Amino acid sequence: MDRDVALIVNPSAGGGRLLRLLPGVERWLRAHRIGYHVERTRDLDHARELALAAAQAGEVACAFGGDGIVGAVAGALDGSDGLLAVLPGGRGNDFARALKIPHSPVAACTVFEHPRERRIDLGAVGDKRFVGIASCGFDSDANRIANATRIPGAPAYAYAALRALATWRAASFEVEIDGAARTFTGYNVACANGSAYGGGMYLAPDAQLDDGLFDVVTITHVSRARFVSQLPKVFRGTHVRNPEVDVRRGREVTISCDRPFTLYADGDPIGELPATVRTVPGAVRMLVP
Repeated sequence: MDRDVALIVNPSAGGGRLLRLLPGVERWLRAHRIGYHVERTRDLDHARELALAAAQAGEVACAFGGDGIVGAVAGALDGSDGLLAVLPGGRGNDFARALKIPHSPVAACTVFEHPRERRIDLGAVGDKRFVGIASCGFDSDANRIANATRIPGAPAYAYAALRALATWRAASFEVEIDGAARTFTGYNVACANGSAYGGGMYLAPDAQLDDGLFDVVTITHVSRARFVSQLPKVFRGTHVRNPEVDVRRGREVTISCDRPFTLYADGDPIGELPATVRTVPGAVRMLVP
């Protein structure tokens, strides 16, 4: 590969697991004579600055961490000539999962040995960008709980879902997709650029990262008992066959609700309702396996 790699590292990703994985990645890069340097982030804004600096230097901006840092780095490259790579090192790693990037960051380094470029879409809320799924309602409560827990790995999201369900009450949403409006009472609205979130939950199993469209998933009201009983289906993506689950496609989605909710994307807050979410087709050049 004719470019150096800026490893943009979130030191706290995976509860510190990433820092234990970093030496193996560095050994692989040295063994394959790929130039690199490590940049440790202070926060997501700092990650965006580092990504822009890498693009300006003609380097690959490699997000090494979870989906939050991937979204920040990808968003910074929107509209630039920068090149994105991803090494999974976070708790969920759902963006890497959607692209079939190996779970092991050392194994994922092979993308530098045999690089193939692909343009991917981003989602946008105002001037903020995301790579995966932006969602609100029940997911707002579950994301807040997951971000506060110290439970490692994907089990944190299952724990958060059950905790959120204990106090959940149905909300009334109004959703407008490319000008077509509908209202419903239920759990959730999600704008899916990628297929998965929450450490392997395939909320939108047919979503594509390069079709210029969201898969907009809504879940209408059912009992708590049914919600829990159907939750395992989300890990296989078969829940979309349920009558309470609706999937539509569109480029721009406006969401409002009868009570306040924070909109989360890639595991982090990205806005407050009411909010408009839109696609940014072919926004970023990316190296993929």
